Amino acid sequence: MPAIWFDKTLTLDKFASLKQNTMADYIGIEWVELGDNYLKAKMPVDHRTKQPYGLLHGGASCVLAETVGSIASAMVIDHAKFICVGLEINANHVRSAREGYVTGIATPLHLGSNTHVWDIKIYDEINKLVCISRLTVAVIPRKEEASRSSL
Repeated sequence: MPAIWFDKTLTLDKFASLKQNTMADYIGIEWVELGDNYLKAKMPVDHRTKQPYGLLHGGASCVLAETVGSIASAMVIDHAKFICVGLEINANHVRSAREGYVTGIATPLHLGSNTHVWDIKIYDEINKLVCISRLTVAVIPRKEEASRSSL
């Protein structure tokens, strides 16, 4: 299977600047791996991502899922012509995490001309499934004001 990425020379180095001064930067999301048809990122389970019971906050799982899915979607399109924006996200939280890191892996379910749908699975450090998420992204024509984005 050929790589799904628009830039066939894409490497993880390209992703470093994408999180500067964003929520992903604030909560410590790190890019881990780029495959031919997936993107992987990890997030700490710490004071920034826990809820009052000491468990990983479901909203933090959604932030990880939307971050990895949206950035993956952005890497599939021609940035000179289009941008990607989140349209809908859902998440099923199937297990808790209390410490360490969780890792989100985004793989495409649908890569259309107007929408992308991503499956994002989040695992804990012993590879137990923590959250299953689906993200729908709208692919829209680039407007002049969007040309100032970091992508």
